Amino acid sequence: MRTDEFDFVLPERLIAQHPPQLRGASRLLYAHDGVLEDRRFADLLQLVRPNDVLVLNDTRVIKARLFGSKESATKSRNSLSAKADEKLAGGKVEVLVERVLNAHEVLAQVRASHAPQAGSRLLLAGTLTVEVLGREGEFFHLRFVAREDVLDLLERYGQLPLPPYITHAAGGEDEQRYQTVFAKVAGAVAAPTAGLHFDEAMLQTLRDKGVRIAYVTLHVGAGTFQPVRTENIHEHAMHSERYEIPQATVDAIAGTRAKQGRVIAVGTTSLRALESSAASGVLRAGSAETNIFITPGYRFRIVDVLLTNFHLPRSTLLMLVCAFGGMDAMLEAYRHAVEKEYRFFSYGDAMLIERKQ
Repeated sequence: MRTDEFDFVLPERLIAQHPPQLRGASRLLYAHDGVLEDRRFADLLQLVRPNDVLVLNDTRVIKARLFGSKESATKSRNSLSAKADEKLAGGKVEVLVERVLNAHEVLAQVRASHAPQAGSRLLLAGTLTVEVLGREGEFFHLRFVAREDVLDLLERYGQLPLPPYITHAAGGEDEQRYQTVFAKVAGAVAAPTAGLHFDEAMLQTLRDKGVRIAYVTLHVGAGTFQPVRTENIHEHAMHSERYEIPQATVDAIAGTRAKQGRVIAVGTTSLRALESSAASGVLRAGSAETNIFITPGYRFRIVDVLLTNFHLPRSTLLMLVCAFGGMDAMLEAYRHAVEKEYRFFSYGDAMLIERKQ
C-alpha cells in the first residue's frame, strides 16, 4: 500500500494546543456498523457495557528534555568570550531521552551543530555531567556521571517533552494534564493520550457499572510522532518500544471472554501491547520489546473496541486505526471529524471504534 493513501488535509486551527478545561469534557466520535455518531466523551459510560474490560496504559511521562552544551564550552574562558568558546566547542545541545536503560544510562536523541563523539562529555541543565558512550542507530548512548538515579535527575532538572505540534513550552498546566490520572510506571517520553480524558470519578463509575479495569505498561517513544516517509508503507522501519503485561490483566481478559464481554483498548499503545503479546495466538503475561506495525489486513486477536485520539496524517497510528475500523470507513471518519471541527492530536477529542468484522 502507498503512504499517500493515508494522507489528509488538516487545518492547523484544529490541532489542539491546550487540553479542555476539565478531563472528560471533550467530544467523542463513535464509529460502529458503518455509522458515525457525534457524542460527548461522557457518553462512554453508556457505550461501555458491564463485563467489558477497559485496558489502560499506566506508563508515566518523564521529564525527558534537557538543554546544555559540550562540557568544554564552560572552560578556557580566559582567552575567549563565552560565545566564541561555545562556538569552538560545537555549540549548544538539546537532549531528548528516548529510553532509560538503568540507573545511570539512557538512549537519547542529541541535537547539536556537530554530533558529539564517544568519550566526550556534555553539561546539561548547568549541573549534570553526561558522558557520551557511543551510538546505537539514531540514538546516543549516554551515562549520567552522578550517584543519583537518572529518573530522579530527570524529574529535578528535565522538562516535559511536549509533542512537536504543540507550539508552547511546557508549563504547569502541561505537567498535570499531559499525564494520565493512573500514570504509575515512569519511562515514557510521550503520553498515552487516549487515557488523558479519564478522571478518577469516571473510572470509579465504570467500576461500579461492572466494567473491569486492567493495565498494561508500554513506554511510549518519540517515534510515535514520526510520519512514514517511504512511498510503500511496508518499507517503513518501525520504532521499538518496551511493554509489560501483568498476569492480572491476562486473567481479567479471560474473565471478560468467559462472560461474553469485550476487550476495549484505551489507546493504540494498549492495543499494540496486547496484540504483540498475543502474536503466537495466546495472550501471555510478561515483558518484551515490540516493533509491531499494524496495517490494513492485520488479523486482530485480542482487542474488540479501540478508544483513541485523532492521529497525524501518514502516520503508523493512522494506519493502525484503518486496519482496525476498515480503511474506507476510517478515512471517511477523519473527513467527518475535519468537517465537524473535532480537535486533533494529544490534547484533542476522542474516537471510539468498534472493530470491523
